Amino acid sequence: MGMLARIAIFSSIVISVSLAGVQPALAVPTDAALASHWAPIHYQDTDSSDYDADYLSAVDFDADWDARNNWEHQDDNLARMTGTVYYSVVETSTHWHLVYSFYHPRDWEDFPDPFSLYTHENDMEGVLLVVRKDGTEFGKFEAMVTVAHSDFYSYIPPGGTYTNGRETIDGTIVMQTYNGVSRPTTFQEAKGHGIFRWNGADPGDAVVYFPTGTGEVPSSGNDRSVGYQLVNTFATAGLWAHRNDTLTFAGWGTFRGDNGQDNAANTAWGWDDGNDGSDLQRGLLATDPAKLVSAYFNNEGSFSLSYLRNNYL
Repeated sequence: MGMLARIAIFSSIVISVSLAGVQPALAVPTDAALASHWAPIHYQDTDSSDYDADYLSAVDFDADWDARNNWEHQDDNLARMTGTVYYSVVETSTHWHLVYSFYHPRDWEDFPDPFSLYTHENDMEGVLLVVRKDGTEFGKFEAMVTVAHSDFYSYIPPGGTYTNGRETIDGTIVMQTYNGVSRPTTFQEAKGHGIFRWNGADPGDAVVYFPTGTGEVPSSGNDRSVGYQLVNTFATAGLWAHRNDTLTFAGWGTFRGDNGQDNAANTAWGWDDGNDGSDLQRGLLATDPAKLVSAYFNNEGSFSLSYLRNNYL
C-alpha cells in the first residue's frame, strides 16, 4: 500500500473517531414552542352572579382596539369570549423568562358600586416563569412569580432550590401533566382576578383552561376542560404594537377605561408590587425579570442579569 493511501485511511479513521464524539446540537426552541411547553393549567374561579364576566378573552375580542368599550361589549356575544393568554419571552445566557398575561374585559363586583371604588374596565394579571437553560431543549423550570393586583407572590416547584430573598417564598407549586409535560398550575380569583398558585383544592365553580392551542368558550361557569390559545405579546399589530395607541392606553402600560375607576388596569409592562422596594420599578416583572428574580430569591446558582434579547427594551 502506498504512502498516500495509508495517509488517507489514517485520516478517515481520525475524522470518524472525532465525529463519533461530537454530540449534535439541540435545536433552539422558538418562543412559541417554549411558551406552549411551559404554559400553565389555569384554574379560573367564577362567580355565579355573572359567570361569563370571569371568562378569559383577547383584548380585541370585539374586533377593535378601543379599550373604552370592552366593558359594554363583554356580554354582547359570548362566542367572542375565547380563551386567550398573551405570552412574551426574554432571554439571558442562563435563563428564559416567560410572562403569561390573562385578560378580562371587566374587574367587577356582585354588589352596586355607585362611587366606582371597587370596579374598573379592563383587567390584566399574570405570571412570570423562570426556566434555566440546562442543555435540554426546553430547560428546567425553577420559579414562578404571580401578579394579584398590586402584590406579587413567589413560588418554587417541588424540589426547587431557590430560597427566600428580599421576598418570602409563598409556597410550592402544584405540577400537573398535560400533553406529556409536567407544568405549573395557577389559580385566578373571580371578579378581581388576582393570580396565585393553585393549591390543589377543588375550587368549586370554576373554568379550568388547558393550553390546547385553540381558544374555546366555556359551556358554563363550571366547565372543567376549556382550551386556550397563546398569543405573542410582540405579534405584528398586536398588544405591544398598540402600546402608544391612545384608544387602547391612557399612559405607559395602563389601559384606557371609563367604567368604574378610570384607567385602572395595567399590562405586564405596567405591573408593580406596591412594597418590594423603590429600586424595583414598575414593569420590571416583564421588562427586566432577571433583576426582579435576583432580588426576590436567593440560591439561584449561575444567573445572568444581561439579556441576549429583550423586545421590551
